[in-house]
Amino acid sequence: MKFIRRPDFTPQTRIHIVTLAWLNQGVYGKMTQIAQAYRISRTLLYQLLLAATVQLEVLFSAQHRMHSPAASLEPLALLLRLEGNCSIASISAIFKRLGYQPNSVGHLSEYFQYYGQGLPSTLSMPSTTVVFYLGDEIFAIHTPILVTIEPQSTARLRIELATDRSASTWKAHFETLHDHHFSSISMASDRGVGLVAGYREAHPEALWVRDQFHAFHDLFTLRPQWERKA
Repeated sequence: MKFIRRPDFTPQTRIHIVTLAWLNQGVYGKMTQIAQAYRISRTLLYQLLLAATVQLEVLFSAQHRMHSPAASLEPLALLLRLEGNCSIASISAIFKRLGYQPNSVGHLSEYFQYYGQGLPSTLSMPSTTVVFYLGDEIFAIHTPILVTIEPQSTARLRIELATDRSASTWKAHFETLHDHHFSSISMASDRGVGLVAGYREAHPEALWVRDQFHAFHDLFTLRPQWERKA
């Protein structure tokens, strides 16, 4: 990602932007609103906020908190990754620009992978919860990732890296959800053969429906054929 210097922003303007961002931390949609108002990216906004936070910590701390770079920068890396939606390459570029170490893409990738491995791939509920599923398959380097979410909260009930997307693999995916006290009354998805078959095997009495996006997408592909016939 390339950053373009804004010469029209005076130091006072930048201080004002950081002040607004600081006062509105945690307010939903406010960061996007500030970024749009000043015609800047959210990445730049979080970069300014990060720089201000570090400087204030140094100013008001009895001891210099940057003596342990890895320990102090890891929370900031997570902030940029999760709140700023920055890519790993962008976080690396920001750290290099600010002179922070370690800042390599490989180190950051290893760090995020380490924390990701500590999280379970399935939510656990204390008692059985009836849920409407949304299921789909995404791919990373041609490897399928099976995902099931709850549509109202968009909570990821289960996400797993799979060897294939066959009916048996999807069935095991849904059975794991059942073991974690999730009971499905219905599911919406595309017409993936393994996905649909696996769900029907795991929940023979539940209802499967096609999601609107794929339903309308198929109708859209038929439109040129109907126009030619007309």
